[in-house]
Amino acid sequence: MAAASVEPVSDVNTTGNPTQITMAYLRDEKTGDITNLNLGELDLTTDEFILDEVDIHIQANLEDDLVKEALKTGVDLRQYSKQVEAELQRIEQASIKDYIKESQNIALLHNQITACDSILERMEGMLSGFQSDLSSISSEIQTLQQQSVSMNVRLKNRQAVRSHLSQLVDELVVPGVMISTILESPVTEQEFLEQLHELNTKINFAKELSFRETLACSDIQDIIDRLKLKAVSKIREFILQKIYSFRKPMTNYQIPQNTLLKYRFFYQFLLANERSIAKEIRDEYVDTMSKIYYSYFKSYSGRLLKVQYEEVADKDDLMGVEDTAKKGFFSKPSLKSRNTIFTVGQRGAILSPAELEGPILVPHTAQRGDSRYPYETLFRSQHYALLDNGCREYLFLCDFFMVAGNSALDLFYCIMGKTLSMFLKSMSTYVSDCYDSIAIFLCIHIILRFRAITAKRTIPALDKYWEAVLELLWPRFELILEMNIQSIRNTDPQKLGVLDTRPHYITRRYAEFSSAIVSINQTFPNERTNALLAQLQVEVENFVLKMAAEFPSRRDQLIFLINNYDMLLSVLMERAADDSKEVESFQQLLLARTQEFIEEILSPPFGGMIAFVKEAEALMEKGQLDRLKNEEARITQLVRGFSSTWKQSVESMSQDVMRSFTNFKNGTSIIQGALTQLIQYYHGFHKILNQPTFRSLAVRSELINLHHLMVEVKKHKPNF
Repeated sequence: MAAASVEPVSDVNTTGNPTQITMAYLRDEKTGDITNLNLGELDLTTDEFILDEVDIHIQANLEDDLVKEALKTGVDLRQYSKQVEAELQRIEQASIKDYIKESQNIALLHNQITACDSILERMEGMLSGFQSDLSSISSEIQTLQQQSVSMNVRLKNRQAVRSHLSQLVDELVVPGVMISTILESPVTEQEFLEQLHELNTKINFAKELSFRETLACSDIQDIIDRLKLKAVSKIREFILQKIYSFRKPMTNYQIPQNTLLKYRFFYQFLLANERSIAKEIRDEYVDTMSKIYYSYFKSYSGRLLKVQYEEVADKDDLMGVEDTAKKGFFSKPSLKSRNTIFTVGQRGAILSPAELEGPILVPHTAQRGDSRYPYETLFRSQHYALLDNGCREYLFLCDFFMVAGNSALDLFYCIMGKTLSMFLKSMSTYVSDCYDSIAIFLCIHIILRFRAITAKRTIPALDKYWEAVLELLWPRFELILEMNIQSIRNTDPQKLGVLDTRPHYITRRYAEFSSAIVSINQTFPNERTNALLAQLQVEVENFVLKMAAEFPSRRDQLIFLINNYDMLLSVLMERAADDSKEVESFQQLLLARTQEFIEEILSPPFGGMIAFVKEAEALMEKGQLDRLKNEEARITQLVRGFSSTWKQSVESMSQDVMRSFTNFKNGTSIIQGALTQLIQYYHGFHKILNQPTFRSLAVRSELINLHHLMVEVKKHKPNF
């Protein structure tokens, strides 16, 4: 191993204190390598010197491989220090030679560094200039931003002013197209209507500006006024021409009305800008249409009356008047049958929706076909024409003349008032001499339904007229009904000819009339009508009783009553509801009289047995049946008499009943009721004879078996 020696180092760092050794060098004698020995800052003089720390540093250096080698070889440190110093000098000389050798390069490097410094200095100056420029640019940007905000505000203000000014200018400027269109184009052109709208807008705008005392308004006022006058003149001429066209014969005025509705803005323009002209047009229209409607409906009503039935009811055609009252050689022909006055027949179909709102009658067509109609048919046709035209006219007035409410009604009555008055006057004249109560009642219900139609269409124009018509018709209907009631009340049965048990013609008249009124009245019930019908029913019931009293026998009286009540029910139930007061009342009367008649017809052949059964049942209820113990002979006679004659009696009774009643169904029902009652009486007879009081009677064996009797009785029930 190479020897190592430790030499003192000349540049030992004493840091100003010769007693503080910080560094030592160790040189390898063989290789000449120098090892730096870091001894730390060993302060050998300080009072705080700690040997432990020295030991630590020494121990750390001793661990070095080079130190270990030097110690092993016993190197002299002083000698080693000199070697190191010599080596350093040699190295230093070599370094100086290298510096001298590279002096040119170093000088060149120095020049380059100097040049770089100058370049960097200039760049620094430029960057400083840039920095100052950027700071000035930032301030300029802020200034520009402020200017931009200010300019934006001014721009918005100018745009707002421009929009108002442009609108003002647009409204003020009268374009040449408008002038040429208003002056030259026909009013029916769409372009004229569009320019008229524009002109109306400019007129309204000019009025608004004049209120603000805008000076620019005076520049256009003259030309706007001239255009307005020209437009008003052309519109007036056009509308008046259309109104005058209504007056031409055979003109369908609805066509020019529809044309006017297409140009409804014309009247709106006149109303806004020239009220005097608008009033002139409105007055001309009212005058023209009033005359047209009056002339049309007057002519139509007159021609309708020519197709009315020639034979109409008069004051003698009342319910209680006898059929022979007007018969005479020189008397005028009566109606073919007075009963038709009180029969609705097919006349009630006029109230069906199909008939009610069907086409109106054309009089000349009906005359050519020699057709005749009852008054209510003519009334329906006349008033449906009025309803149709009235509703159309009211809607036209509201639409074209821009009226509503009371103003619309007033204008409507200005046009239709004369026609409606003519209708009421004509109707009043006819109704005052009319005695056809069914026709009047049908007319009432026609008006009620027409009123409902106008209410559904929300057209109140004819409401007052409907009320006026009803005020004419209701009192007349009530008067005719009261006259019929009075005629029945004053009827003298002895003056009605030969007595007959069949239904009386007065009863049939009432049945037809009552069923007609009840069936019509079901849709729009009227309490006054119900009260009058109830009063009429009472009088008819009294009349039937008075007529029945003319028959000498109770049997004939009952037959007469049953026939009349049955006929009344049959007719009523064809039209009236089964639960109507009239139907229920006559059902009760018929049932009571039928039961009485059954007792009446059973009495002659079976009266003895019936009397015995009733007497015995009464005693049984009191517990006194023994009082009949001694009636063996009577009982024997009843048993044997019934057994021998009941078949003949039943046959005779059946034939007699069927001859007595006009309604076979009713006769059959009475026979069945009588036979059922007979079986009940005979069953009661059996029950009485089965009591202990009569069990010992030998005649009990001769009683007919009840079941056998029922079988035999069924054979005698007529079938129809």
